[in-house]
Amino acid sequence: MTKVKLTLLILNAVWLFAVSEVSYGRHAAIIIDADNGNVLHEVEATQSWYPASLTKLMTLYMTFDALKAGQIHLHDTLTASTRASQQPNSKLGLRRGEHLTVEDAILAIITRSANDASVVLAEHLGDTEENFAVNMTEKADSLGMYNTHFMNATGLPNNWQVTTPRDMAVLAWKAQRNFPEYYHYFSAHSFNYKGTELRGINKFTASYPGAEGMKTGFTCGSGFNLIGAAHQNGKHLIGVVMGGMTSKERYQLMMQKMDASFANLTSVDPARNINTMPTSSAGTPPYQLDCGNGAATHSIPTSNQVSYTPKHKNISRIKTNIRGVNTVRPKTVTRVKTSIKPINKSKLPPKVIKQAQASIKPVSKLPAKSNNFHKPKTDIKVAGKTKSIQKVALH
Repeated sequence: MTKVKLTLLILNAVWLFAVSEVSYGRHAAIIIDADNGNVLHEVEATQSWYPASLTKLMTLYMTFDALKAGQIHLHDTLTASTRASQQPNSKLGLRRGEHLTVEDAILAIITRSANDASVVLAEHLGDTEENFAVNMTEKADSLGMYNTHFMNATGLPNNWQVTTPRDMAVLAWKAQRNFPEYYHYFSAHSFNYKGTELRGINKFTASYPGAEGMKTGFTCGSGFNLIGAAHQNGKHLIGVVMGGMTSKERYQLMMQKMDASFANLTSVDPARNINTMPTSSAGTPPYQLDCGNGAATHSIPTSNQVSYTPKHKNISRIKTNIRGVNTVRPKTVTRVKTSIKPINKSKLPPKVIKQAQASIKPVSKLPAKSNNFHKPKTDIKVAGKTKSIQKVALH
């Protein structure tokens, strides 16, 4: 009887795992064994996707790297710039000139997904967020994240800010292995800021047995994303889910995949390792949710912006996007003022006047404004400032 019950439980778990792939909308995911990098489960793991606030995991990686190198220290004081103070939600609500420590910024990003804290760190480490994004992309390439390109430190929508579940799993794995002295921050459920306890928004960290934390993310383009890490019975797993249609769905997907992987219900190919699996990107990122502007927002780079083109062979699409940019301005038609004085008809012979009138051709109409030219919908640069029509809460 006990064997029958055990068999039924295993079959039920397998059935739930199989059904989960059918009952949910399109998503991309990967589960790896954090001890050896073996791939336990994947769904479109090399599909290009918008990272949303999963981007902040790289912002944190860069911060931990600077801490380990002694370039900064946990209790160094940072100052919020105007740009940082103007970030959309989620944020701490920093005002220009307001101070916080490096440790505060780390905890604000992990627990609250604070965009303003992310920009403060980016500007402190890279002078500008643009320079920091270049450094982020270079770091990603060096870590083997060959299909990832960053344009900002927050994950705010940008057509060229792309990644894959496989690349994000690599980042989470490297963060865990390379910074054991800072890894514990990911498990924080809350932190105290200026006398107020700010509670974390990551329900996986708060509720899943053995959860070690990591990062959430959301934009209309990406859907609901999640990176999770957990341990049970001496086994350590890292999971990435991208494209949940609701916040609840991303947590359910992650927990089901983790449960099946911890229970050894997935078929493991010994040769399937995150370091050796194919890394060619599959297509362009899907736009998941029917919200926002219906397409990923973006900024059109100008000649004075810093750019970085990774050199790996698997990112030809990103190379094409970057090199193919040609900011063309529509031709403008100006009315030309002439200095020709009006002719005094009374002083000309009638025959000359008739000949002149006969030679005059009708003036063609000015060309109409082209229907193919549209101003960017978002991130319009005006006098050195960036105005964004769509404000997106990333969490």
